[in-house]
Amino acid sequence: MSYTPFAHTESLRIGTVDFISPDEVKVLLDIEAPDSVAMNAGGVRPFPRVNGYVIMPVDDGYLVGQIEWMTIERSVFPKRRGIQDFGLIDLPYPLRKMSLNPLGTLRKQSGQEETYLFKRGSDALPSVGSPVLLPTEKQLRSIVESGERRHVCIGSSPLAAYATVCIDPDRLFGRHLAVLGNTGSGKSCSVAGLIRWSLEAAKAKRQDGKNPHARFIVLDPNGEYSRAFAGEGDVKGRIFKVSPEAGELALKVPLWFWNSAEWASFNQASVKTQRPLLKRALREVKAGRIGIQGLSEEEQKLELRRYLSSTLITILRDLKAGAIKSDATKFGHYLEAIAADFVTKNAKYSSHCFDGIIATIQLAIDKRKRNGTDKETKKNFTYYVAFYEDEIELICCDLKQILANYGGIIYQEGPDEDVPLPFHGADLADHLQILAEQENVSQFLDFLISRIRTFLSDAKINSVVGDSHDTKLDQWLNDYIGDNGSDDNQIVILDLSLVPTDVVHVITAVTARIIFEALQRYRQINKVTLPTVLVMEEAHTFVKRYKDDAENHDMASICCQVFERIAREGRKFGLGLVLSSQRPSELSPTVLSQCNSFLLHRISNDRDQELVSRLVPDNLRGLLRELPSLPSQHAILLGWTSELPVLVKMNELPQSQQPHSDDPDYWDVWTGIDKDGEQVNRDVNWKSIADNWQRKPSSEQE
Repeated sequence: MSYTPFAHTESLRIGTVDFISPDEVKVLLDIEAPDSVAMNAGGVRPFPRVNGYVIMPVDDGYLVGQIEWMTIERSVFPKRRGIQDFGLIDLPYPLRKMSLNPLGTLRKQSGQEETYLFKRGSDALPSVGSPVLLPTEKQLRSIVESGERRHVCIGSSPLAAYATVCIDPDRLFGRHLAVLGNTGSGKSCSVAGLIRWSLEAAKAKRQDGKNPHARFIVLDPNGEYSRAFAGEGDVKGRIFKVSPEAGELALKVPLWFWNSAEWASFNQASVKTQRPLLKRALREVKAGRIGIQGLSEEEQKLELRRYLSSTLITILRDLKAGAIKSDATKFGHYLEAIAADFVTKNAKYSSHCFDGIIATIQLAIDKRKRNGTDKETKKNFTYYVAFYEDEIELICCDLKQILANYGGIIYQEGPDEDVPLPFHGADLADHLQILAEQENVSQFLDFLISRIRTFLSDAKINSVVGDSHDTKLDQWLNDYIGDNGSDDNQIVILDLSLVPTDVVHVITAVTARIIFEALQRYRQINKVTLPTVLVMEEAHTFVKRYKDDAENHDMASICCQVFERIAREGRKFGLGLVLSSQRPSELSPTVLSQCNSFLLHRISNDRDQELVSRLVPDNLRGLLRELPSLPSQHAILLGWTSELPVLVKMNELPQSQQPHSDDPDYWDVWTGIDKDGEQVNRDVNWKSIADNWQRKPSSEQE
């Protein structure tokens, strides 16, 4: 038996529009409408179902509505369709009503049979009395499966006949993604799956069969992802950690990568005295004031040239500002420090090339140096009277002559204390000591210098941030961001689990900033971006909200500010963020507001639910009411990457590809048998752990 189109449409009718507004549609269900299972839409389907979909005819298509709530009202008369038999007595009858959220318009593709395209928004709304229909199987799938560039399949939708949910990587990663949910809800598996499924789909699309030129950098504070991307296979990565095992690499973020703000925050430098002198010390050490051991001859000449240029520019500036007369004592001590530096360099290079400049400076010092006695304390002291300009001009002429032999003056551009140039940490502390004595502010810098020396002497910290002059900036960028297409170029795992707590925030901040600034310069030079994704697990630890009015931000605040900058500007330079967190209410509002896509797993905390509900329009918050009861592996995908908010059952990941975030198996250990009947035995050898902890040499370990 065949049905006409009108008869078929009538068979799908479930009710009529009873109330209409731009953000809500109320529907009165027919008595004949299914009350548990619909069997007339091309397949057996649960109906009515909260957050399910229905459609309403409009001008050239259908308005798609999502069911927000349903209720029963008592009515004196049943609302039956057709001719009423007025000879019968109608008894009170329950009426079913439901509320819909308008989502968008479903239109049939021209020239194609039973092919539909869904678009968000609608330019036409149904009127009161319009029919409400069950979507057919193809219509239901089209609601979820519509969209362009849907390259990566991540799961299926239980609310849409298990239609395949696919995403556009440009939308998902290009405008930042937040994966939020409670512990054990499946966040880590979702993040690992998104990376793996994206790379597998990209490789399948390549015509040459090579691995995709993708770049995922995972900041992993718990060491979960090493298992997910280790071993053989097409999707694998390089693993950097503090104590690397076979096949892993040592995590290195040299301290000369740090900029002045990171140095100041980490060492709690005060704004008034300590911070300006710390910046000056960094600038002068990086300019070559302190020699660097282990550099090649050409590199040594360049560092010496930087130092000579910096010295000449400083003297000329003081000469122009009149400091040689108005602050002669300070200027004289500065000349003493310069002469001492040149004596050191003569000894270092086993040369006499600085004898002339040393003699010229010493002559000027001897002429203007005076000795005095304090009237109150009766202590002797040294001071200087005003220098003559011709004496300083002689010093400048000698400096220019030496500079000419090394290639001429280098004019530093911009805040060169933030340029990543190699230097020894001990040299920074030594030079700060010299500046403190030169500026007569030792009482203000003693604690800062002590903090730096204590930090540099910590062996466990040094293993990560040590001087590492064998580390070149270009090689570090090759290792941590990737080169032109190595097989293990796709994923980099930075295991931060054993990084000392004292430096974990600064290591994270420096790494993220260096990656961001490298991609900025890549676009500046090449005029195109290098697409890269920075994945931050346990993001609430490193992207935690802070007080803007604090005078001195701690390292956690500086770390958060780095990610705020990446969130605001990263898209322009090809750097996308993926944030995974179980406490969205603790995340920086700036970072969260810049995320355009969200994958929401089970969230039971009231504060977190309240924050998440503000991420979506008012008329779509009904779907978020499912968050507290979502089963594991289920999530709600919404935002820029999805045409509409959709409930997704994420694809399965094999055990070997899942992050190491399993729940503790107490019962199996207690009983000695796992769920498969296998024996469970956890041997305990605290001696080996203690030896590893105390970093005892292997010869001492039993």
